[in-house]
Amino acid sequence: MNEQIIIFSQIVLIDLVLAGDNAIIIGMVASKFPVEQRKKIIFWGIGGAVVLRIILTLLTAYLLQITGLRLLGGLLLLYIVYRLYVDVIKGSDHKDDIKVDNSNFFKAIWTILLADFTMSLDNVLGVAGAAGDHYGLLVFGLILSIALMAFAATLISNWIKKYKWIAWAGLLAILIVAIELIYTDIKILFL
Repeated sequence: MNEQIIIFSQIVLIDLVLAGDNAIIIGMVASKFPVEQRKKIIFWGIGGAVVLRIILTLLTAYLLQITGLRLLGGLLLLYIVYRLYVDVIKGSDHKDDIKVDNSNFFKAIWTILLADFTMSLDNVLGVAGAAGDHYGLLVFGLILSIALMAFAATLISNWIKKYKWIAWAGLLAILIVAIELIYTDIKILFL
């Protein structure tokens, strides 16, 4: 039970730190369109992102069972910790401005899905790595990340800017998951 509480805490912190970016992207893309199209773009963008997130989560949970891929996943998470440290903690926040062709509804949805795919990988990898064999917690992490993405991104983004300890706690949780993933494979492969 104690292990599940620790995993639960890690998943919540990872989701808090990583889920907000996706909703910000959806909002940025939608803002480039007339008001009557914004709600549709947000609805279909979040809907597509949810389906994409479910597929990525299932695929990642399966792939993390393969020896050697946990090591790669852990190394990727270490890079993500570094990038988050530079962007969130140090405050460089040099996010690339997303180019949006606001002439076409479907191009906007495609832009959102493409951005969500690249940005969801860190979130899915962190949650799947933290959950390990606890599939109930993996499903909880998926649902929480979707809810945060859809409803609370702006709020979370403001909290992280105002209360740096949330960002530090999230980075620490991701770092712990990265080290556990790397250690698990090193132990199997070399020890």
